[in-house]
Amino acid sequence: MREEVLGELRSIVGMDWVITSEDAIKPYLYDETPVPIRPRASDDVVVVKPGSTEEVSRILVLANKYRIPVFPRGGGTGLAGACIPTISGIILSLERMNRVTVDVENLIAEAEAGATLRDLMNAAEKAGLSFQPHPGDEGAQIGGLIACNAGGARAIKTGIMRNCVKGIEVVLPTGEIAKLGGKILKNNAGYDLMQLIIGSEGTLGIITKAWIRLQPIDAAAMTIIVPFDNREKALKAVPKIFQEGIIPLAVEYVEKRLVERVAREIGLRWPCNSGEYQLMIILSEPSEEALLSTSERLLNICESLGALGSVAAEARREQEEVLKIRSEIYTTLKPDMVDILDVTVPPSKLIDLIRAINEIEAKYGVYIPVYGHAGDGNLHIHLMRWNCWSEEDYEIVRRTIYDIAIGMGGTITGEHGIGYVRKKYLESFAGGRLLELMREIKRIFDPNGILNPDKVLP
Repeated sequence: MREEVLGELRSIVGMDWVITSEDAIKPYLYDETPVPIRPRASDDVVVVKPGSTEEVSRILVLANKYRIPVFPRGGGTGLAGACIPTISGIILSLERMNRVTVDVENLIAEAEAGATLRDLMNAAEKAGLSFQPHPGDEGAQIGGLIACNAGGARAIKTGIMRNCVKGIEVVLPTGEIAKLGGKILKNNAGYDLMQLIIGSEGTLGIITKAWIRLQPIDAAAMTIIVPFDNREKALKAVPKIFQEGIIPLAVEYVEKRLVERVAREIGLRWPCNSGEYQLMIILSEPSEEALLSTSERLLNICESLGALGSVAAEARREQEEVLKIRSEIYTTLKPDMVDILDVTVPPSKLIDLIRAINEIEAKYGVYIPVYGHAGDGNLHIHLMRWNCWSEEDYEIVRRTIYDIAIGMGGTITGEHGIGYVRKKYLESFAGGRLLELMREIKRIFDPNGILNPDKVLP
């Protein structure tokens, strides 16, 4: 990058916040995308750390002037390579912009983009409120969670990020600053541009601040592990629970041999020993009485469907350990993993999806670890390092699973997004005129194509 440009960047953010050292840049090049499928990051990049929305605006004006690509960077927890700088340019890290304040009267948190999920949860708790969704790693930053429309385990009851965000401050690719929404709960004035930017993976604007809805703290919570002797029985129980009017905070599908392996590796113990196929159900209610009533109804339903003997974690520490084990599955599998798919189908089709996965396992003689958000039809399907498999072999399985999901009325990604690694598959789900419209929207927002180029659109 020309010294002239570096000088202008330093004049905007200060000498200390323009990083050119190779060693200092290295942690900003990649995210959590599995190594076998992630793109190669460019070596010719500079990391810039603005401290305000105005500085972000000036950086984008500069980038447009010199036609320099800009890659917004959050906590680096993404799984689709959306923040990897695949060509020369500026990595824009928002980590310095990390303030969170809470408006208790309006049940709203005002969070800058660089604040982490953990920061938001702690600020809400200190104010006597809660941010119940748990959309991923607690080190993920708010701007990235919104830009990628993160989901997570608790989306059934609380919704995904899109449902929690009431307003955003965003810097458009040409440098203009826009405020969309705010502390208001209703807004019907014109096209909802905020919802367009949420989930756009840093291609339409850089989110610098958000107004996020909080909730009162539930008085009672419980995590119940419900074991079954086969995958189909476990997943068949999920719609029955909802049909009885029970809306848990989370319903996760896990496999015992997998969670026991994770528990051993992180020095914990999985509490349920029976049944290879299990549901991890989190209940959260406003009173102990309501929790007891709901848990009894839930257990009765599961027992009638063949559950083998459920285990309840009531103490907060026990519940946190169970959630920790569930959260570490990806980290445990990653060294031996080629890819992680997060196809989503209508919840009633989960059993059909699992049957299809079973058939693929049998056909190729492999074990495909499967777990995920059974309550909303979003499963994580892992393609592992299997002996003598080529990339062509993996591609056949990948395409087969995508075709199956789309054929069931589903989608190729429920929460991880398109980023870089799924671009070539987008056309199979949103081809033709839909893809043309997406490209036209991108051109309107970003006429010079500088913001997170090489992402989302094939």
